[in-house]
Amino acid sequence: MMKKTLLGLFILAIILFIIVLAFAFWPTKTPPIATEPINSALVARGQYIAVASDCTACHTAPQGKLFAGGLGMASPIGTIYSTNITPDKQTGIGHYTLSDFDRAVRHGIRPDGLTLYPAMPYPSYVRLSDEDVRALYAYFMQGVSPVQAENRATGIPWPLSIRWPLNIWRKLFAPSVDVKFDAKQYPSPEIARGAYLVQASGHCGSCHTPRLLTMQEKTLTDYGSNGAHYLAGGQVIDGWFTSNLRADLATGLGSWSEKDIVDTLKTGRNQHHTVIGSPMNDVVIHSTQNMSDADLKAIAAYLKTLTPSKESKASYTADDAMAKALYAGKNPTHGAALYVDNCAGCHRSDGQGYARVFPSIANNPSVLSDNPISMIRLILTGSTLPQTHTAPSDLSMPGFAQRLSDDDVAQLATFIRQNFGNHASSVDSSQVHSVRKTLKQ
Repeated sequence: MMKKTLLGLFILAIILFIIVLAFAFWPTKTPPIATEPINSALVARGQYIAVASDCTACHTAPQGKLFAGGLGMASPIGTIYSTNITPDKQTGIGHYTLSDFDRAVRHGIRPDGLTLYPAMPYPSYVRLSDEDVRALYAYFMQGVSPVQAENRATGIPWPLSIRWPLNIWRKLFAPSVDVKFDAKQYPSPEIARGAYLVQASGHCGSCHTPRLLTMQEKTLTDYGSNGAHYLAGGQVIDGWFTSNLRADLATGLGSWSEKDIVDTLKTGRNQHHTVIGSPMNDVVIHSTQNMSDADLKAIAAYLKTLTPSKESKASYTADDAMAKALYAGKNPTHGAALYVDNCAGCHRSDGQGYARVFPSIANNPSVLSDNPISMIRLILTGSTLPQTHTAPSDLSMPGFAQRLSDDDVAQLATFIRQNFGNHASSVDSSQVHSVRKTLKQ
């Protein structure tokens, strides 16, 4: 009887495995895309879309050739290296047809039928229009110089490196292949344009929307049952905690004007806060500073329509008590003394900083984030402002990893997060120790 039961279970397991394989390898049909004669205007349009899509940041390695790939990206399962997307026919995508290109960009399907790692943001790119995909194809085929550069193998260990299970992930969690951007959801053409740039080409949700345990974004749009999660922040990217882009007053963009948003995307800084460090520097340098003012204004108009996430525990209330104490030469805590010694010279004793040069600490969303990892990382490693066309000064903040202990950093971060009107959680030395360990890897 026992042998029959075991045999039955074995046969059932085989049947289930065959069903899983059939589901994984069953071909995915994607909507056909009509071709269009390639001319210089289409190539130029494709180049702009590539800028808006920030293709350079991922597909160009430091000191590498444009779009030749090789940039390492950390993932929960190992390092993934970006691929060569130049029109080289041996090592790049020069042999791709428009259909091959479309299936890869919008649906994450390689010409051999296997799935791209979702480090390629095809769940967002699926909303790109046919017109924009055709223009992108024209640019990459005729506007980019071919580079012979073999793609690097991933740093993902076996068996996690097996590719076919990604087919299952894509079929379960990526959007349907017939999804289109819905402009009718928005009250004006400008806001609809901004939504398209953010949701589709800009793929902002890839970093700024929290993910589930199965690694898909909680939502890909601002509408629907999970719409309030869209762009609410919450991922750790290269050791930084992504910021909330919704209207939360403390941790989001609630206190920012549309001009603040435009200035930040164009110059890497604004009157109150500054984009310091993190992968967002690359976005500003390679993408947003090169976009049209009209598109930047559309993005800002769209972001200002997003309601608060209602998940933040931090708050801000104007309070100058600590500023007066520091001005009078009183350092009531060790954290206060550390601030005076290490921070006040640039950020001032009132925490207000200097407009467009050194960011305000008071009411700064990065400071007030519910997760302090970015604040800790910034104190340890420092950072440099992006060097942009209209703001070429790449001002730097030094790192204090060698100068301050874990306890020092914890007390300093706690002081910053709980003074000058800021009300956020405290930081303990174990959190600092965890971040410091990742910097040594």
